[in-house]
Amino acid sequence: QVQLVESGGGLVQPGGSLRLSCAASGTSPGGWYRQAPGKQRELVAAFTTIGTTNYADSVKGRFTISRDNAKNTVDLQMNNLKPEDTAVYYCYARHYAIDYWGKGTLVTVSS
Repeated sequence: QVQLVESGGGLVQPGGSLRLSCAASGTSPGGWYRQAPGKQRELVAAFTTIGTTNYADSVKGRFTISRDNAKNTVDLQMNNLKPEDTAVYYCYARHYAIDYWGKGTLVTVSS
């Protein structure tokens, strides 16, 4: 059974930082997506099948994805946060051609 559990969201002021973490069981976590109010879910950062990383253009240079294979976790370090980063952030995994999602963690960037 695949389970993905996110943690680390919250309220932060513009320019601040947050670190999200995803703990996975049943498979390896692949990355992070987000969904802002009224918008479609979009890729934030993810590992490819060959271990490289993909980032949305809007977060390049500000966000860093990392993983701990021993703990089966994937983290997202978010720096210089902007109001437009406000969204629910979801951990993602693909296991035997099926997509799995965590329940999400809310990140609100506001003064």
